[in-house]
Amino acid sequence: MEATQARSLAGSEDDPSRRFLQPAIETMERDRLRALQEERVLALVPEAFEKSPFYRELWTAAGVNPSRVRSLEDFAEQIPTFTKDDLRAFRDRTGDPFAGLLQVPMDGLTTVMSTSGTTGTPELLPEIWDVAPPLPACSARDLWELGLRPGDKVIVPAGTFRGFFDTLYHELGLVPIYVDSWMGHGAEVLEAIRRYRPAYMQLMMPTVVELERYESSYDFREVFSSFKGAAFAGQPLGAALATKVREQWGLELFTYASAGDTGTSWECREHNGYHLWEDLVLPEFLRTDTDRAVPEGEVGELVATDLDNAAAPLIRYRSGDLVRFDRGRCGCGRSHVRQWVIGRLGDETVVGGVPVVVGEVWRAVESQEETHDGLFQVIRDARVTDRLRLRIGFVGEPDQDDLRARLRDAVNDQVGVEPEIELVPVDSLLARSSSVAKFPRVVKQ
Repeated sequence: MEATQARSLAGSEDDPSRRFLQPAIETMERDRLRALQEERVLALVPEAFEKSPFYRELWTAAGVNPSRVRSLEDFAEQIPTFTKDDLRAFRDRTGDPFAGLLQVPMDGLTTVMSTSGTTGTPELLPEIWDVAPPLPACSARDLWELGLRPGDKVIVPAGTFRGFFDTLYHELGLVPIYVDSWMGHGAEVLEAIRRYRPAYMQLMMPTVVELERYESSYDFREVFSSFKGAAFAGQPLGAALATKVREQWGLELFTYASAGDTGTSWECREHNGYHLWEDLVLPEFLRTDTDRAVPEGEVGELVATDLDNAAAPLIRYRSGDLVRFDRGRCGCGRSHVRQWVIGRLGDETVVGGVPVVVGEVWRAVESQEETHDGLFQVIRDARVTDRLRLRIGFVGEPDQDDLRARLRDAVNDQVGVEPEIELVPVDSLLARSSSVAKFPRVVKQ
């Protein structure tokens, strides 16, 4: 979010009962939104060509002349897409830690954060800001929609992963309560909630699994009664666990996902898709094998272009996220496109000619009480293989032979392939993750 927008968060609009933080932007007519995107793209292209070694090399090889890009149509036809592998190759070849994307001198940066590293080495994220870091700032509208208002208390976990939220919370008039909410601190989190009565906290899968251990010791509906909502991100939440959190714990969850590594996209109160802020990102939805657009309602790969990143913008970046999208106005009144995340490109495993996707395995795993958290990994060396190997996390002290047999039948019924199953305690499985935010579903070992 731009600095001028961020400065408006601390009270330039006086009515806290309004539905939207920035109504003029959030409900902007689509023709005006497209005109704004075009204006920003046409300024972005020549600057990136001049200042970014990566884009200058990529675009020159593709025969791009920035002066000939005069519309969004020209942009889509002439500017090539690229992937994270292209950035890694440039970095490995040149030794540039920013993979040729950085467009400003180092002394012009405010911070350098990093990605989670779930799919490989963490990527450096150079940032320029003067009010709040870009990733937190882009979620300001979503936190307002969740119901947070000046004076509300919020639980803040320790750490500064991908940008600390303190400054954003202060700009929104919120009161941070600092609590270590990672594994092993569930009791401290619950006691802090009972003492300070916060309205919001961020949840991730390890946090939910940790809190589950205390269900018999606390009345969770009473503990969470002060909450207006909780965010959940890092990976999809299985149906069984989501139902527990919403219905038994009484927490309204607002899940969010990546906006193609340019920011985040959140659910609104309608809980019907994730809003992509199109004044901050230009999203395209393309076939995975070509640069052809897919129609609304069909699944395509999210291709993202930063519209508000002055440091190192991603321009026609193939995110690997497979999504369905809708440009119609949402029931909440917002006009920005919504997406539904279907999966990740490359997560499909072909076993003896049978395609197996993570979501199908997930439904089978969470069908058993001891594995209802849905924590598992597909172990493979290649996308095409002759056996389905699963590592599944369990809770309690079950008869493992019996549980393995039940899981084998459930997976076979769901996907048509009999798996080889390794059972491990949930804590041990979570400890294998190299990321604090995401749990890798497909691994080599």
